[in-house]
Amino acid sequence: MAKHLHLAIIFKASNLNYGESVGNILSLKKMASEGRNYSYISRQALRYDIVRLLKEIYGFEYAKPDNVGSSEIVIQFHKDSKIDQYPEIDFFGYMKTEKKDKKKKETDDQAAGKTKTRKAVIRLTDAISMEAFNNDIDFGTNKGLADRLDDIDGNNIFQAEIHKSYYTYTITCNLDDIGEDAQDKISLPKNEKAKRVGALCNVTKLLYRDIRGKRENLSPLFVIGGLYDCGNPFFYNRLKLEFKKEGNNVNAEMINDTLDITMPPAGSSVMSQTILGCVNGEFKNVDKLKIEAIPIEAFFTKLTTSIDQYYK
Repeated sequence: MAKHLHLAIIFKASNLNYGESVGNILSLKKMASEGRNYSYISRQALRYDIVRLLKEIYGFEYAKPDNVGSSEIVIQFHKDSKIDQYPEIDFFGYMKTEKKDKKKKETDDQAAGKTKTRKAVIRLTDAISMEAFNNDIDFGTNKGLADRLDDIDGNNIFQAEIHKSYYTYTITCNLDDIGEDAQDKISLPKNEKAKRVGALCNVTKLLYRDIRGKRENLSPLFVIGGLYDCGNPFFYNRLKLEFKKEGNNVNAEMINDTLDITMPPAGSSVMSQTILGCVNGEFKNVDKLKIEAIPIEAFFTKLTTSIDQYYK
């Protein structure tokens, strides 16, 4: 039965992740590809907002942190944090190092600082802009505050790079690995696993980000994926846009070619296990795709139903 969750998402937003300042210019995080610069949101930033919303909406508590190390403070998850208590580390893995105990011999595991790691089950990619960055810069001052002071000459000018664009990222996981931790001998009930993955899907549908005094909507305008026999992220690097006078299009040829891929062992096609959600009117050529687009809400309802059925 298909057990690999894969989603590829497109959303539209602006100025979502800044790096280091250059002089008095706040610089967006960027990467180079195909000879041009593209802004991006790091997977760590996406993870932060996903975990934040899991707490705000579902009450999933943050996993407890701890300081480890001798000469330097290293922040990791607390050694007593376990996946049955904290979905955060169930989804995104952990590294837990016990503090050294000087009273014990160095051959002892605890004295040596025993480390336990668990790989991330939920795999996120960076959200990369689908339109090139063109060096746009916002010029600002704090004039409104400076005018209230008589002895201030100047308005503390600042500048920040800005970029409004479509962005794309992917989410993948193996449903069998959710709620399973052999190191701590934990295996969660199937209904709890379904609840957690369903919560993740709903948070993805409602995702937003607060940054520099504004709230940006990261919820999908276009989402394609489903549950698959194979763990390959089929639509990663397969979503591209074409901007035309009559409107914006997705690259239908790349998506249709991907849908034709077959998967071992049963030889099922990607298309047979894929569903597509799109905001009505956002892209003009979704009717050219080999599968029918349904509303975003219907997409996530169908996906979470499939997840519940898998765990049953």
